[in-house]
Amino acid sequence: MDLSRRNFLRVNGATLALPFLPSLAWANGTTERKPAKKLAIIYLPNGIVRRCFFPGEEKAELPDFIGGFDADRTKNDRRFQHKPGFYPLELTSTMQPLAPHVNDVTMITGLDRTYKNGQDVHAQGASCYLTSLSPEQAEQQGIAHPNGRTLDHVIGDAVGHSTIYNTLEISCNGFTAPKEPIEFDNISWYGVGKIAPSIREPQELYNRLFMRESYRQHVSNVTDLVLADAKTLSHKLAIADRRTMDEFMVMVRGIEVRIQKMDQLLSNVDVKVPKNEVLPRGEYIRLQMDLMLLAFQMGITNVCTFMLGPERWDATLMYEGVFDQPVQHHNMTHNQKGDGYKDLQKLDIFHMQQYAYLIQRMKEIKESDGSTMLDNSLVAYGAGLGDGATHQYYDLPMILAGKAQGQIKQGRFIKMPSGTLNSNLWLTFAQLMGLEINSFADSTGVVSDLWT
Repeated sequence: MDLSRRNFLRVNGATLALPFLPSLAWANGTTERKPAKKLAIIYLPNGIVRRCFFPGEEKAELPDFIGGFDADRTKNDRRFQHKPGFYPLELTSTMQPLAPHVNDVTMITGLDRTYKNGQDVHAQGASCYLTSLSPEQAEQQGIAHPNGRTLDHVIGDAVGHSTIYNTLEISCNGFTAPKEPIEFDNISWYGVGKIAPSIREPQELYNRLFMRESYRQHVSNVTDLVLADAKTLSHKLAIADRRTMDEFMVMVRGIEVRIQKMDQLLSNVDVKVPKNEVLPRGEYIRLQMDLMLLAFQMGITNVCTFMLGPERWDATLMYEGVFDQPVQHHNMTHNQKGDGYKDLQKLDIFHMQQYAYLIQRMKEIKESDGSTMLDNSLVAYGAGLGDGATHQYYDLPMILAGKAQGQIKQGRFIKMPSGTLNSNLWLTFAQLMGLEINSFADSTGVVSDLWT
């Protein structure tokens, strides 16, 4: 599909791109096509409580704390030596929200990220997560740290010709004050020092997906304009397409209502209370996720990075259903002694619930050939730190959902040899998305065990 064959609803200047509707395509002489592959990279900030995340480590000793620029001091004596191979996927206590999707996900362990002393470990965790240059490569290019062009843009350059945007960058930071430099709040970069700014505000993201900002100033609800046109259009559609169209319009309408509720919540806040504290994190994250899914469904993009939150920042946020009062995620990572890790694990479970929500929604969305969006996608869930207490940049957490159109066998626990570079996984993603490349950054090969 190219943009000239993309179906739109247009009313008085408002534009709404539609999901692929086979009956309209056939009417225009277009043969049925295979759905596009989608890539979503979900980034978890501040690491995880690894003893509750990785199978077999529930009873392990709590890690010693080593922070600052000395994170690499733990490299030799704290690295877990994995026995490579395939294992049944046993869900740890943190992974329990994935129980309904155990056959849709694979856990991968043994992955390391490139690290170079001199740049804060949190900043490097985020900004270098998808670049994976080695220190030697960075030095050859005259770059101070392993920053560079990120994987999403390399893939987007190759597959973005059929979409409106090559890539889409979304963040659930929501904290407007500049508490940290930009390196802590971005995983997507066009190149060295060239940030691909993520969209934090649901209304701004909605406007970018649906219509021109200038027109938005005069229209309060885009669905009010296009709904009548949609009803007229539905008479031309086959039964299955009518159902798709109805579900799509209901989803759009629901998103607008949710945005309005969040705006109302913020407008009623006492000016003395930081607004970011009162936004319910789960509602905010799920709203941003649904907007990402609309972008996929409408063919606006097939590649998206999604930050569940910023690195460090010490932003006090409300995690509804978890704590009665706002808490600081980063601060909690450094208070894991005794039973301290148990409260922090609650946030790990909370974030896993949001990932499970995304998987469920992608299983529910049908594509043009009857497959699900998840069948045609790669949905990675990981962090740039292996543990929030130690600041380690090895043994990184990674869960992968989706089958990439039958190329991946799910429901497994893959233990990679300790020290496997995460750039090998990024290269694998690129090839699964259709790129014909043999290397990415400091990669040494692909993770061939992922393939069916």
